[in-house]
Amino acid sequence: MSEPTRATPELRRDAAAALGARRDLGPDYEDAVAASLADRVEELVAQRTAEVRPSSQDRQHDREEEKATGDGRFVIALASLGAGIPITGIVHDSVVTTAIAWAGIVGINVAAALRGRRPR
Repeated sequence: MSEPTRATPELRRDAAAALGARRDLGPDYEDAVAASLADRVEELVAQRTAEVRPSSQDRQHDREEEKATGDGRFVIALASLGAGIPITGIVHDSVVTTAIAWAGIVGINVAAALRGRRPR
């Protein structure tokens, strides 16, 4: 949950104007002044809500993008295992060639994992 924000100078000015109008007009107009102030507060809430909404849509897009990236990483991992078995069979002559082959496979997986990351 986000921290409450302080009243903006605009809201403070509107509240002060409403209190001044209430003093000037007297108790007979108290309901009208209160309704006017409530309408103004509702307008400001609607504006702030509209400002926040695009960021929630961005978060939804990021979640969808992360899911697609995760699926791609899974496919690369399976393909690496599928390719690693025959490659190991082909280069099994020495430990060095096998290590080089698997280092290449690991490198491909690391590169794929890092490619999907974005700086925050």
